[in-house]
Amino acid sequence: MREFGFMLVFFAVTLCNFPAFAQIDFAGQWSPRYHEDYPERIPGPSLVEYHGIPINEAGRLRGLSWSPSLLTLPEHQCKPHPSDYAHRGPGRMRIWNEFKSDSQQLIAIHTRLRWQAPERTIWMDGRSHPPAYSAHTWQGFSTGKWDGETLVVTTTHLKQGWLRRNGLPRSDLAHVTEHFIRHENYLTQIVVISDPVYLSEPFIRSNNWVLDPRSSIDPYLCDIVVEIERPAGSVPHYLPGMNPFVGEYAELYGLPLEGTLGGAKTMYPSFIE
Repeated sequence: MREFGFMLVFFAVTLCNFPAFAQIDFAGQWSPRYHEDYPERIPGPSLVEYHGIPINEAGRLRGLSWSPSLLTLPEHQCKPHPSDYAHRGPGRMRIWNEFKSDSQQLIAIHTRLRWQAPERTIWMDGRSHPPAYSAHTWQGFSTGKWDGETLVVTTTHLKQGWLRRNGLPRSDLAHVTEHFIRHENYLTQIVVISDPVYLSEPFIRSNNWVLDPRSSIDPYLCDIVVEIERPAGSVPHYLPGMNPFVGEYAELYGLPLEGTLGGAKTMYPSFIE
């Protein structure tokens, strides 16, 4: 009887060391699919194309002050996309797992993207997020947990970034939640961004990949050059009310300016009325 009890304890402890059956492996080489939001992700959005994004007045003002010439400054040429936007960019993604050698517990899931070669760690060992005063980075601090076969990732401590490549900002106080879902050889990522500074409601978007074991990620080399000679300290921008492109996108496509300026109301069909 004592031996039987010992065996029960042994099997219970052994089973506790195995991952939950609901967990799924995302490791591999993934190629992006651009059928969703192609005009934004490849050619790029137009200036003052803000409709469908729940920006508040501060976000709109910040977006209208942005000049594309800012990207010619040396300090802006090689910065990577922040993790909440990086998957929108061109290039493949590699995912790999990190395990403890003795217990084989999953410690972290790592990702690397081709564009600007950002590497990210998603901690899976139950650790807490650091205090608010800790350093903010382009990738932020990410923790993950399983909800069935869905990987749910929470990210904080992001550097200030952008919601769209036309100057719409995302603050360093943003809170990002991602859901990674695998359907056989397809991977879907749903990103929910909450930003108390520049958004009045959460902003949601999704990205998709297909498993591509023959693909590779080459080193990404970025050289900084002086593209335009400017006086020291000069930063391209537009003062309030001085952006010459405010109505260009609306006029080109015959849209009401009120709609192209964005805001939560432009996300809903009732705005058309």
